[in-house]
Amino acid sequence: MATNTFSSTSFELRSSLFQRSLENLPRRIRVLGCRSKQFSSTECKLVKSYQVSNGHVSASVPKNQNVADFLGIRQEQEIIQKPVQRLRIFSGTANPLLSQEVACYMGLDLGKIKIKRFADGEVYVQLEESVRGCDVFLVQPTCPPVNENLAELLIMIDACRRASARSITAVIPYFGYARADRKTQGRESIAAKLVANLITKAGASRVLACDIHSGQSLGYFDIPIDHVLGEPVILDYLASKMISANDLVVVSPDVGGVARARGFAKKLSDAPLAIVDKRRHGHNVSEVMNLIGDVKGKVAVMVDDMIDTAGTIANAAALLHQEGASAVYACCTHAVFSPPAIERLSSGLFQEVIITNTIPVAERNYFPQLTVLSVANLLGEAIWRVHDDASVSSMFK
Repeated sequence: MATNTFSSTSFELRSSLFQRSLENLPRRIRVLGCRSKQFSSTECKLVKSYQVSNGHVSASVPKNQNVADFLGIRQEQEIIQKPVQRLRIFSGTANPLLSQEVACYMGLDLGKIKIKRFADGEVYVQLEESVRGCDVFLVQPTCPPVNENLAELLIMIDACRRASARSITAVIPYFGYARADRKTQGRESIAAKLVANLITKAGASRVLACDIHSGQSLGYFDIPIDHVLGEPVILDYLASKMISANDLVVVSPDVGGVARARGFAKKLSDAPLAIVDKRRHGHNVSEVMNLIGDVKGKVAVMVDDMIDTAGTIANAAALLHQEGASAVYACCTHAVFSPPAIERLSSGLFQEVIITNTIPVAERNYFPQLTVLSVANLLGEAIWRVHDDASVSSMFK
């Protein structure tokens, strides 16, 4: 009768061990070989005795008999089943379309998760698959409604921590409360620091954020944070417009965004830079005063991290037209679009308004000049690099 000896489920013992009682043989095999799941389905043919050759011992398994049964091993108790995939991506309810695009880029399926709200508004989260020993990534921007989405993120992190995830990375395409990053008046809170503490205490191991409002907010986290910039997808799109480098000027809508605009201009054919000086009299209220730089006869590309009510960028666009700009493009990563942003942006001041999908745009907020670009590839690549312990910052050099 033809025989098959062990292949991946084989063992070899020195001839000196052959003197041991055969009663101990199954125990030895459990110690040496059963830390993988390979015994679960292997079947072989039999010779009725152990075969000895060249001083080594080998064993064969009877036909139609499972290896684990032959060795007296209870498969469900003693064989450690390792997860096939150590990386899991779960989506909150804030931006499920972006989460799905990220998963598609990575060639993965979104993890199964149940998220619901009780009648009194409380959030309930339950993971519907095991994450024990896995690297978990939770995609959830804290966009409006900010408090609802933030609470959901915190509860998702807690659920993963209690499910024994090896690491938990909060992927936050838009980080709410980022503008409350300093004290400008007495008795103000620094909410950005508070939110960073909440995410840390909830159990997050790492944060992956996109275009945080100011650099100092990165220092508010006591856990590692990777900062992804949305400008590469905007730069690629502008490059496709084939605008002559001599006709371009990059404009910062306020003094605080000069560093961002300067870096953007350097990557956009090393275009010249102009700055709009504004004086703010209150939250979401601004007044444009002066323009620093020459925009006459040029295509002005205004760059900012977010558009909220669009007061700043609309006033800046009006000033650029007064100074002779031939066309004005508005570019930003986060489209918050609080009223009356849509009316201001669609009033004819802008040739095009270019945003990304870090925040979902409601269908009622679309207008002809709006262009939405996806950052899913950027986030997906960053997630792969975090999972593989590779550099994220090198993506933007």
